[in-house]
Amino acid sequence: MRSRLAENGLYESSRMILPEHKEAWLAQVEEQKMRVKPELDDQEIQRISEVLVESYSNNSTVDLVIFNPFNDETVSGVVVGLNTSRREVKLMLDEDYRWIKLIEIISASV
Repeated sequence: MRSRLAENGLYESSRMILPEHKEAWLAQVEEQKMRVKPELDDQEIQRISEVLVESYSNNSTVDLVIFNPFNDETVSGVVVGLNTSRREVKLMLDEDYRWIKLIEIISASV
């Protein structure tokens, strides 16, 4: 006679997971997917600031890539404000404004 504890016996087939454990496990899996913000060198920082100033001066559209731990976000708009004390850029999207921190910007292009 075989044991009830092995080979798909009584206890083997009655496995279950609590909702709290499932949520904690899913949160841990998502946390492991997080990325680290890349370090920008001085030349790249200088190029980003030049593109932002050019967009502010000429009212030209700029494409910004904003860092996110899971996936980067691309935003297009015109720079309408530069706040150096708060280190933020005011970007005019279609009809909205958005403040973006300079530290979050990975790349910028015209």
